[in-house]
Amino acid sequence: MTKKVTAKTSIVNWITGSVIYESDKETVREAVVDANLRGADLRDANLRDANLYDADLRGADLRGADLRGADLYGAYLRDANLYGADLRGADLRGADLRGADLRDANLRDANLYDADLRGADLYGADLRDAKNGDLAVAMTRILPDEGSVIGWKKCRDGKIVKLLIPAEAKRSHAFGRKCRAEYAEVLEITKGKRRVKTAFSTWDADFEYKVGETVKPKSAFDDDWTDECSSGIHFYITKLEAENHV
Repeated sequence: MTKKVTAKTSIVNWITGSVIYESDKETVREAVVDANLRGADLRDANLRDANLYDADLRGADLRGADLRGADLYGAYLRDANLYGADLRGADLRGADLRGADLRDANLRDANLYDADLRGADLYGADLRDAKNGDLAVAMTRILPDEGSVIGWKKCRDGKIVKLLIPAEAKRSHAFGRKCRAEYAEVLEITKGKRRVKTAFSTWDADFEYKVGETVKPKSAFDDDWTDECSSGIHFYITKLEAENHV
C-alpha cells in the first residue's frame, strides 16, 4: 500500500470506522494501492490521477468524485455508487463494475477493456471515445438484435396491453428497462382477470390501443437510442414491470 496521499479528503474503513488516510492538500497523485475501501464514503472526493490499482471499492459511495485519469485497473467496484462521477481518461481495465451506479458519469476516453459491466446502470453516462465502449453498451442490452419481441405496457385504469413487436420493427432502449418500438401489434388487453378490447395511453388520452390492430406513434420513430423517452411505442419486456410502472 502506498502511503503518499495528497488529497483534501478522508477515507474511512467501513468496518472499524478508523481513518485509512486523510490530507488537507488539493490533489491525489498516488492514493491507495490494493486497499480495502469497501463502503467508504468518498462523495465529491478529489481523486484525480489516484493510484487505486486493484483497490476494493465494493459498495463505496463515489458520487460526484473526481476520478479523472485515475488508475482503477482491476479495481473492485461492484455495487459502487458512481453517480455523476468524472472518470474521464480513467483506466478501468479489468475492473469489476457489476451492479455499479454509473448514471450521468463521464466516461469519455476511459479504458473499459475487459471491464465487467453486467447489471451496471449507465443511464445518461457519457461514453464518447471510451475504449471498448461499444462492448460496455452491449453488456447492458436487454433487447435481442433480431426476431420478434413480446412487450407489455400499462394503460389507463390499470389495463395491461400485450404487444408483439415484429422482427421488422425498429426497437431501442437506453440504459434503463423501458423500451421503444417503431410500431407494434396489439395481441391482448386485460384488466385484472378480465379481457377487454380497448385501452388508452396514460400519457395521451386520445391514443388508443385496440386488440388486433397495429399501433404507431404520432411522430416518426426516433433512432436516437440514448433518448429513452422519445417517440415510439413504449413497453417493457416483462409483464411485472409494466404492472408496476407508475
